[in-house]
Amino acid sequence: MLRLLSLLQTGRQWPAAELATAMEVPPRTLRRDLDHLRTLGYPVESTRGPGGNYRLVAGGALPPLMLEHDEAVATVLGLRLAAAGGTGIDLTAESADRAAAKLRRVLPSVLRRRTDEMLAAVEFGSGEQPRVAPAVLNVLAVAIAARRCLEFAYTAKDGSSSRSVEPMRLVQLGKRWYLYAWDLDRRDWRSFRLDRITAPKTTEVAFEPRVLPVDDIAAHLQERFHSPKSLRITLTLHVGASEAAARLHRIDGSFEALGDHRCRYVAYVDSFEWLAVVLTLTDIGFTVEEPAEFGEYLARTGRRLLRGSRSSGS
Repeated sequence: MLRLLSLLQTGRQWPAAELATAMEVPPRTLRRDLDHLRTLGYPVESTRGPGGNYRLVAGGALPPLMLEHDEAVATVLGLRLAAAGGTGIDLTAESADRAAAKLRRVLPSVLRRRTDEMLAAVEFGSGEQPRVAPAVLNVLAVAIAARRCLEFAYTAKDGSSSRSVEPMRLVQLGKRWYLYAWDLDRRDWRSFRLDRITAPKTTEVAFEPRVLPVDDIAAHLQERFHSPKSLRITLTLHVGASEAAARLHRIDGSFEALGDHRCRYVAYVDSFEWLAVVLTLTDIGFTVEEPAEFGEYLARTGRRLLRGSRSSGS
């Protein structure tokens, strides 16, 4: 179908026999494929008779975007999630709307109607984590691709400093973004929160990438950011990953989709009590995967609350 669209978008009028030959299909198959394009909303015009030909109507020669229904929904929901801060990038609703409008123009009418219905029905809560300016993310990504050293000002808990690094990876954990790089002054690997980076500048100094200390940088940082005393709790939540992320943003953790209406949540907390309170307030159904001690704690707490709810005469 993409091949057929690309031929029609050359602007010429295609005689049926020539188009069938170019597609390497019999005329009957060609007619069926052209009807399918029309069903998808692409304006293919035909003239009958010995000089019959096919062409794409002027104004319809947009780049083809042949998406399945689930792919189109994933794309538009990703735009809406980004505007709500779900990606940790400081994108406005206006920029997401502009991107969605451009996407709509190259979607067939059937998919356009379905994605419009989805956008009208879904709402994401805004994120509370600091957001990263797209310009900062772009500078860092370009430096990594070009293998150029970076200079920037960095604000940490102990104050501000100037840093010079060899950038290697951009990593997202939760709603925060990190730069993983070799610090040229400290001669060691360092991670930098992107929302604390100011005025990044790509230098003319090129570098050969060093061997990374681990294969999975995201997992490495996740473990490093949590002290040995932190508790790791794994739950199956009875809601989708996007809804869970919007409702459980007060607890540090990660989400793994298990379908449209379930997800796996790995939470890092200092105590069972705090997670139990948050789960109660959010009213999300869940099942404890591990550790068993958290399930036992919830059972004890539930029995104590039930005893307290009974009247003295019962």
